Amino acid sequence: MRSSQSLSSRNGAGSFRRARVSAACALTGSKSWGTSSAMRTEPETEAREKGLSALGGWRAGLSRAPFGRLLPALVRRGLDLVYPPQCASCEAATASAHSLCVACWNRLPLIARPCCERLGTPFAADFGAGMLSPAAIADPPRFDRARAAALHEGAAKELVARLKYGERLDLARLMGRLMAQAGRDLLADADLLVPVPMHPRRLWQRRYNQAALLANAVAKETTAPVLLDLLLRQRHTPPQVGLTREQRRGNLAGAFAIAPENRALVAGRRVVVIDDVRTTGSTLNACAHILRKAGASRIDVLTFTLVADGEARMDME
Repeated sequence: MRSSQSLSSRNGAGSFRRARVSAACALTGSKSWGTSSAMRTEPETEAREKGLSALGGWRAGLSRAPFGRLLPALVRRGLDLVYPPQCASCEAATASAHSLCVACWNRLPLIARPCCERLGTPFAADFGAGMLSPAAIADPPRFDRARAAALHEGAAKELVARLKYGERLDLARLMGRLMAQAGRDLLADADLLVPVPMHPRRLWQRRYNQAALLANAVAKETTAPVLLDLLLRQRHTPPQVGLTREQRRGNLAGAFAIAPENRALVAGRRVVVIDDVRTTGSTLNACAHILRKAGASRIDVLTFTLVADGEARMDME
């Protein structure tokens, strides 16, 4: 009698374990949880297949359900509650991240037409399409056209300083979006985006190249690819602060180069050079000179800010 009860108990326990394993396999999709598939009975296999079918249907239904589509938005809303979005300039509360508050938008001196067709400097009045500024006529640049999102004043100047010296790498996204809007005529048929390079010594000191960050941000708004290492800064130059226009040109002589194996990437291409600030244009002229020698068919320049009186304020590049 005792042996019969013991045998019955063992059989019951075994059935319970098999049912538990079968249910676990059905829910997880595992092929084996302690028993091999060859040892499963037909009812166990049928139960597992029904469980997998139900699980797959549940997952597919979740992805099609409105809740499944809204899940990323809910996650973003939750993050906004924990880390409220702030103005990229003054850090006041804003409705969305990577944007400016109303006060800072009003302090952002965006450049709009009418402007010089060559240098992109704004005109006080509309003189008609294709007009050139006196500076473009008296001292033509080595590049074809230049555009900037804003004058180097107010909130725009603060954004540049925070990106360049304050390690606010997140600002590149907003600045690049504004640059793409300002330079849409340059980017419409551009073949390549090329950032102004840093010398390895300075790059090691700063740990990032702000021009490269802006080039990547602009590339997200267009179809042209970025070639970060096309231009090389082969000579470490002293800072440009306080130098006259002629001193800047001499300081940058021979500073840039293109590796011989990369010249074929430039020949016949329309190139847009990206930088954060354009003051006198000496750095960008030096880059354009090297690209022209490599065979670029057109060279345009796109920066976030423009120092309109670059000759008088030579402390920005």
